[in-house]
Amino acid sequence: MKRVDRTADLLKALGHPARLQIADLLRHGEACVCHLEAYLGYRQPYISQQIMVLRKAGLVAERRDGTYVFYRLSDPRVAGLLDALLPEDSRARKQVTHRHLPCFCPVCSPAEELIT
Repeated sequence: MKRVDRTADLLKALGHPARLQIADLLRHGEACVCHLEAYLGYRQPYISQQIMVLRKAGLVAERRDGTYVFYRLSDPRVAGLLDALLPEDSRARKQVTHRHLPCFCPVCSPAEELIT
């Protein structure tokens, strides 16, 4: 029964459109909240709230780099599930592109570019 309960928890955590979008982006690699904010157009507190649900379910892990936190999928089943559930045209691009807002994290704005 534990396996079934764990799978039900996974599906509950993914049972929200914003969390599905976040998981879809993270399956292509890690991203900081500012990346997710720039791509999805949601505000930072909302994204952080949704990530907290994914973290509590054990689906997302984090890596700290100074003041920035980068998130990635920690459960490999999620990528396979997203492949099966989301049609190709609705999947996130492999490279997170910034649709709405600029991203100022160290990955997008290296220190030498900020000096100029």
